[in-house]
Amino acid sequence: MSAKLLFAASVAAASAAPALARTFTVKNNCAYTVWPAIFTDLNAGTAVPDHPTGWEAPPGHSTSFNVPDNWTAGRIWGRTDCDFSIAAPPEMCSSGGCNGGLECDRNSGTGVPPATVAEWTLSASDNLDWYDVSLVDGFNIPVRIDTSADCQAPECAVDLNPNCPAELKSPNGAGCRSACEANLDGNQQDSGNCCSGSHDTPATCPPEGVDFYDYFKDNCPTSYAYAYDESSGTALWTCPMANQADYTVTFCP
Repeated sequence: MSAKLLFAASVAAASAAPALARTFTVKNNCAYTVWPAIFTDLNAGTAVPDHPTGWEAPPGHSTSFNVPDNWTAGRIWGRTDCDFSIAAPPEMCSSGGCNGGLECDRNSGTGVPPATVAEWTLSASDNLDWYDVSLVDGFNIPVRIDTSADCQAPECAVDLNPNCPAELKSPNGAGCRSACEANLDGNQQDSGNCCSGSHDTPATCPPEGVDFYDYFKDNCPTSYAYAYDESSGTALWTCPMANQADYTVTFCP
């Protein structure tokens, strides 16, 4: 799961929260078809949205569905150029493919990087919804989250693919990888780009140690640009649980 600190503190309280419903809407404003996907980390919570885990969204398509008030460690992202007759997740879509085909596997269908991901933990331990747009898994298409309440609308509205640094370009040209995914420092198990091994705390994984951090953060300042981007103050967003906010995810806002 990207954005390491996003969900950890909320698991116990979220699992005990009342299972009321919020309305989530997913819109495709892109000029091309997107295949949205949903994944819930079932190790963090068992509440899941009342909707298939994957579907086809032609240009202009919009769909709404119910999401439990205690949805924990949930994510929504878009897949591009998909052919579900191909069995291998990295190849079935040019970006964002998942185990399971059109509908992502509920246990393992987290999505293949690079992918721009919208993330939530609703009704967290501090009586807040936590949400963000994450580039921790890289970027594939622009995304914005809007709320029905007067809360922040994080986004990565810029298409990062045309100017993606050469070192980060996906081999098929369909996305911009993170420095971690591109393995720029040669050891993903002990990496300043991945915040892993000896770099697995905010103190040992500062943004200045992450290659191309500024490319992602400068272009998308309200998004998570790497795993410990909370220190920027513009990565993790909250909305009071009392607002019972509904959420809209827009591709190509």
